[in-house]
Amino acid sequence: MNHNPIARYRNELYSLFFFFLFAATADGQTISGRVLDVQKRPILGATVGIENTQISVVTDTEGRFLIKKTPNNTCVLLAFAEGKETAKQTVTSATLGSEIVFVLQDLAKDLDEVTIQAERERSFGIRQLRAVEGMGIYEAKKTEVIVLKDITANLSTNNPRQIYARITGLNIWESDGVGLQLGIGGRGLSPNRTANFNTRQNGYDISADALGYPESYYTPPAEALERIEVVRGAASLQYGTQFGGMLNFKFKRGPSNKKIELTTRQTVGSWGFLGSFNSVGGTVGKVNYYAFYQRKQGNGWRPNSAFTANTVFASAALKATPKLSFTAEFTHLNYLAKQAGGLTDAAFAQNARQSLRARNWFGIGWNLFALSADYQFSTRTQLNVRNFGLLADRQSLGNLERINVADLGGNRTLINGQFKNFGSETRLLHRYQMGGQNQVILAGVRFYRGTSTASQGDGSRGSDADFRFLNPANLENSDFVFPNQNESVFVENIFYVGKKISLTPGLRYEHIRTISEGYYKQRVIDFAGNVIVDNKLIDNQQRSRSFLIAGLGLSYKPTERLELYGNISQNYRAINFTDLRVVNPNFAVDPNIQDERGYTTDLGLRGNASGRFIFDVTLFMVKYNGRIGQLLKADQPPLFLDYRLRTNISDARNVGIEAFGEVNLLPAARKAQLNLFVNGSLIDARYINTEDNSIRNKRVEMVPPVMVRTGLNYRKAGFGTSLQFSYTAQHFSDATNARRTSTAVEGLILAYQVVDFSASYNWKFLTTELSINNALDARYFTRRAEAYPGPGIIPSDGRGFYLTLQGRF
Repeated sequence: MNHNPIARYRNELYSLFFFFLFAATADGQTISGRVLDVQKRPILGATVGIENTQISVVTDTEGRFLIKKTPNNTCVLLAFAEGKETAKQTVTSATLGSEIVFVLQDLAKDLDEVTIQAERERSFGIRQLRAVEGMGIYEAKKTEVIVLKDITANLSTNNPRQIYARITGLNIWESDGVGLQLGIGGRGLSPNRTANFNTRQNGYDISADALGYPESYYTPPAEALERIEVVRGAASLQYGTQFGGMLNFKFKRGPSNKKIELTTRQTVGSWGFLGSFNSVGGTVGKVNYYAFYQRKQGNGWRPNSAFTANTVFASAALKATPKLSFTAEFTHLNYLAKQAGGLTDAAFAQNARQSLRARNWFGIGWNLFALSADYQFSTRTQLNVRNFGLLADRQSLGNLERINVADLGGNRTLINGQFKNFGSETRLLHRYQMGGQNQVILAGVRFYRGTSTASQGDGSRGSDADFRFLNPANLENSDFVFPNQNESVFVENIFYVGKKISLTPGLRYEHIRTISEGYYKQRVIDFAGNVIVDNKLIDNQQRSRSFLIAGLGLSYKPTERLELYGNISQNYRAINFTDLRVVNPNFAVDPNIQDERGYTTDLGLRGNASGRFIFDVTLFMVKYNGRIGQLLKADQPPLFLDYRLRTNISDARNVGIEAFGEVNLLPAARKAQLNLFVNGSLIDARYINTEDNSIRNKRVEMVPPVMVRTGLNYRKAGFGTSLQFSYTAQHFSDATNARRTSTAVEGLILAYQVVDFSASYNWKFLTTELSINNALDARYFTRRAEAYPGPGIIPSDGRGFYLTLQGRF
């Protein structure tokens, strides 16, 4: 007989325990089970969730999961793990008490080695801006000009790696394979939508908001461009205070000797790419006109990457009198792109072409207006007035959750931005004599008004591009308006001292007023998807600042073909209010973030030898005080999930050397040219002057320490070909220099190298172009995104082919 009361009543105690456990959980049904692979081994870290809810759990070391509360007696379970196909099971009241077992299949290997976009390398197509060109002063500045007609590149896809092959020190982000958005950054500055450049078209601003949101969602079609001008940090005196400098796209004009000229370019390429570019231009009487329409569409290299884009441009220039002329321009862009989302490191290594997001979309509507006037008082004095405006919107829709969390359905996040701005810039250029030599002075004023809105809330739970809020009168996340205004006065003067030396000092006065008006919400949602905290917080801010920046350039030309130049210029970059209240689980912004200040300096040597050899070698430094960057942080308990915090990290300095050289390998007497070019940069970018051990002396994020681009180009008569090699060294994506994280938002950007080939042939009025991009079919990525088009790793396209036929009549 057992006298132990515990042993005697063990069964009764167990029964009583399970009775109370069932009673405690009966209000919300429980679902339990296991997730296994095809060998019936447990999968650790798989995600199991209920479709169309925010309820999800992660499996343990035995592959087990337990969902403690379900919304109703019938639901659909989804199971997902890296490198595995998503599985689905329906749970009913009859099966609630049973163990649910998922067996996940391996993702199918995609054996189709199909290709990506074409492109064309460049032959000769680089020069510097003259000391005085147009209505600008460029003496002693680092300048580069890409001449589009002299390069062999895939213009139909705006491919930046080839078009900018000879621009030194550029880090290029490849967010899409067809050139919908340009992402370049120079000398260690972020390439994100080219926001660190003052981006212009024919001399006027084209970004969303030059002050509050200087990102460029519109990229002018390369097929319509005459040239691209790049001026580095010393451009801050004339073109705004950005650290990166100025980027200006100059369109073609109609021919002056024809009343009408028609050009048509039709392109076919990999993954269903179709491109059509058609332009008309000419001169009738006193009016020169140019207009084009471009359409691009395709399916993309990865699933869920289809796109359509339409661009329209029209300009008319009237020569009213021998001294007075007017130019009016209009640009319209609309595009809709499905976004395949990002990948984790493991998913990228397993299959870089896969997509883990099927409900993400991005849409753009862009309308630019410009009216300019030029008046020549005399051969020494010219006046230019340019007025410009923008009416635009950008919309992103999809699942912003970390990419290592499956998209289980439910409402998507919709972010809507509206942009309205107007600006006017007046420049006066005057040549005068002093000390027996010609001198040049440029003075100008600028007025700018911009109003942007940023709204974020729930969108539909479907899979289509439905850019409508479910509750537009009471958004779930935030709703802000950002009025901005800016007045500037600037002056630069070239003082020539003898025939070989010049000094170019300059000043710029800025008054900036940025305003933020609106609300954001603090919301807490329980595991059942119920909102248990919903606080609406009003957040109105205003900042006004006035300041003066200065710069100085020095040029020494011992011969007509050799120049030693140097410059130093202060820079300033206002914070972007539009970033402050975007709700994103991968990303947060410090509400006390401050503007950036600093300076850039160059010391360079450039020259040429009778058209046979050109070179430009530059030492540079970019110095930041309170550099804005991203720190890897962790949430509070119990989750401890990683996220990026955008804040003033510390002071930073980027120092480096850029070098470009090109030589014609054939004798000058030959009618053919065989050119070899080399473009390389070495950059050391570090965080300094900080007590934070996590970042002290760490490398600045998104700064490749080594970049090399080299190519061989051949041209004879109407035939041209090019072969190019590009190398970008390993670098980091956040200030703590994290090497790998579960979300893939932070981590290394691995070193990559890409080979490109292109050729073209012209016969009378017909031209044929063939390009192979990424000829060796490398698998690589250039960025990790914390939001769209991610989050996570954004794979670059594989090998692709493009064929273009052009006719000019």
